[in-house]
Amino acid sequence: MIRFHFISLLLGLFLASSACHSAADKSHAAAPTSSEDRWLLIGEFRLSDTPVIDGDTIRVEGLDHSVRLMSLDTEETFHSKADRKDAAQDFDAYLRAKRGDQPHPTKAATPMGEEAKDWAERFFEGVDSVELERDAAHTTQDRYGRTLAHAFARKKGKRLHYNLEAIRSGMSPYFVKYGYSERFHDAFSRAEAEARAAHRGIWDAGKKAYRDYPERKAWWTARADAIQGFEREARTRSDYIVLTRPDADAELERNLGREVTVLGSVQRIDPKKTLVRVWLGKRRGSDFPLIFFDRDVYHRSDLDRHRGELVTVRGTVERYAAGEYQTLQIVVKDAKQVELSGLPR
Repeated sequence: MIRFHFISLLLGLFLASSACHSAADKSHAAAPTSSEDRWLLIGEFRLSDTPVIDGDTIRVEGLDHSVRLMSLDTEETFHSKADRKDAAQDFDAYLRAKRGDQPHPTKAATPMGEEAKDWAERFFEGVDSVELERDAAHTTQDRYGRTLAHAFARKKGKRLHYNLEAIRSGMSPYFVKYGYSERFHDAFSRAEAEARAAHRGIWDAGKKAYRDYPERKAWWTARADAIQGFEREARTRSDYIVLTRPDADAELERNLGREVTVLGSVQRIDPKKTLVRVWLGKRRGSDFPLIFFDRDVYHRSDLDRHRGELVTVRGTVERYAAGEYQTLQIVVKDAKQVELSGLPR
């Protein structure tokens, strides 16, 4: 088994290395550095008795939380009889009602979501265990505590990459809302192009699937480009901090009293009598607060209309303490400290 893991790791590194592009090709892939290598392989895990939650989430034994399969975003499965009925009666009207006046596409349960779950169940049928690998050292868990991973399974003597095969089969687009894959960008891009050309799954106009994938892809790509640009800058600047990274807390603490630029998404807004607190996504229950004492500055920042969007914020890291409660924060005194990022043009 050790030899198998070693070969798996070498294969992952080879794929990561071969995924590099030139800047002219608008590269979205990077080979892991040597310090990341030992973090790529999470381990081999037995599948749970009922391993498939949906097309992009599985359960394995030995992990407290489910596994969120990276670079995938399959459509939702039905949990409501009313939704199932509405979708069956007039699918396009059902999708319009689900979106409402939201500025961006939203999630909704669809027959295609059910199909993706069925496809996943067939894929894992007869599979006892999977190998889970990270995309990079910093991709460990999402904000809900789920393990982020690529899943590999042995089927008929072949080692298959579930995430890749799901995209190739049209069960999901290549999902880049939270960033491009550092190891498999080329492979995922080719798999999606193949599925689209063959009109498989979500790319089949006859399927009851989301109708707005061009809009979704434009939004996700704009966000991914913004994340990639910020992370590229952060490699050479200690004052650039990606809030979703595992080392964000340590980096904020290290920069206490200094000016930094942080990247995060607007999770919630909490108006008080004397201030407005805007929480940027880090981990669930541990988000990062921006403090606006001046409501005019808050309104000029335009954050109220951009909940869920990426922002970069420049400001000094301060410590706030009230009794036993302590947190690090940035006080925003000028709307120019806040810049909206990742919006489609």
